[in-house]
Amino acid sequence: MRFELSDNLTDSQIKSGLSSLVKDGIASQSMGILTGGAFLVAFAIKLGAPNLVVGLLAAIGPLAQLLQLPSIFLVEKIRNRRAICFVTAFLSRSCWLLIALIPFLFAESAGLAILLISIAASSAFGAVSGCSWNSWMRDLIPEKILGSFFAKRMRIATGIGIVLSLFAALYLDFWKKYFTEYEIQGYSILFFIGFGIGLVGLYFLASIPEKRMAVSESKPQILILLAQPFRDENFRKLIAFLCSWNFAVNLAGPFFMVYMLKRLRLSMSVIIGLSIVSQVMNFAFLRIWGRFTDRFSNKSVLAICGPLFIISIFAWTFTTMPERYMLTIPLLIIIHIIMGLSSAGVSLASGNISLKLAPKGQATVYLAANTVVNSIAAGIAPILGGKFADFFSGRELVWTLKYTSPTGQFSLPTLNLQQWDFFFFLAFLIGLYSLHRLAMVKEAGEVEERIVVNELFTEVRAQVRTLSSVEGLRQMVSFPLSLVKDLTVKKRTNRNG
Repeated sequence: MRFELSDNLTDSQIKSGLSSLVKDGIASQSMGILTGGAFLVAFAIKLGAPNLVVGLLAAIGPLAQLLQLPSIFLVEKIRNRRAICFVTAFLSRSCWLLIALIPFLFAESAGLAILLISIAASSAFGAVSGCSWNSWMRDLIPEKILGSFFAKRMRIATGIGIVLSLFAALYLDFWKKYFTEYEIQGYSILFFIGFGIGLVGLYFLASIPEKRMAVSESKPQILILLAQPFRDENFRKLIAFLCSWNFAVNLAGPFFMVYMLKRLRLSMSVIIGLSIVSQVMNFAFLRIWGRFTDRFSNKSVLAICGPLFIISIFAWTFTTMPERYMLTIPLLIIIHIIMGLSSAGVSLASGNISLKLAPKGQATVYLAANTVVNSIAAGIAPILGGKFADFFSGRELVWTLKYTSPTGQFSLPTLNLQQWDFFFFLAFLIGLYSLHRLAMVKEAGEVEERIVVNELFTEVRAQVRTLSSVEGLRQMVSFPLSLVKDLTVKKRTNRNG
């Protein structure tokens, strides 16, 4: 396969490349849905994974991003980012073939070790692929549409991911009901399908054009290269915010699934149903946040979405009092709604602000330095979370309001922290600190939070009015069909052209 470079990209090449980038995003999201998240954690638990191993699974991905450091040299030496991205993405996705075969080839104890090794290999190749992809996209996508394009890409991929999650959950329920003795093999089939979809995504990835990298006059040493982003005061403040933010999120996030399975004893269908609620809200708000990042700034969106996400983490501590109670499920629904709409803005804006504040021509170094530092924080956090879960097991902190009168007593439990609750609360505190660091970052176009909030309420009211109408319902129902039709028309147009 040839990976030709262009000195300059025409408008038609950019348009075609962006279309292929959307399709690759759909494939990547679909593969991620079927091979990650709740399904991967449940698969590991079926193999007998303790809390520490669950933490390791969550830590491997971020820690593997440290390989972006030597990847800079690989990109600078080969100077064909598309070729590097394609080959390493293929190797990364191929690891899931071995993971899918674990229940068929290995005993439970050996299978857990193979799972960890395979995830590590997949993440390592993925990190190299990501380093070349970041720099490649920085030169491909026009800056004026950066926010809206990634919002559209994420929105389409998320919409398809919602449908895929629903079918996967229904399939697992069916499999468990009729093939109870082979429950874990049901997850393997999902991984096989995810692997196949990942290969399809590589076809679209290979069709995205690449602009030839600018030739640098000198080749400084790695330490000198990596020092550049840290000498940039504003970018250094951005790294400090993202570092503390990723630590907070990854301290708690990987254990939500374990918490619902073990502490709340929810079924996989309920868990996936809650996940779909979160994805629906993510899908609904991506377009809004995409417009806001282009109209105002990424920091303005982060200033709204960040506090909402941190509050939703804190709310997990109230889902038991001290066990499941009548408000547990309603509260979980509210939490997933808030996490869905806020994570859409955080994911979009945090990625875009890094791309925007990285100077052109130095994007590879700036983004790699940012990724390395944040990967250390995001990698250490879930390992500590796994240790905390074991350490705080059997420990409890209770805060009860007690009222005594001549006729009797009344007690109201207001706070009850057990095991996972302790580091959910710790993650909340660290998240508050990260928001303090965000306030120090400067970005062109940032406005007061009040203005963004007012615009958000206006936008939401307009969306509600649209969806409440007959035409709005028709558009919502016809979305999947219109998407398929749109992609088919584009494919025919490109073929005829």
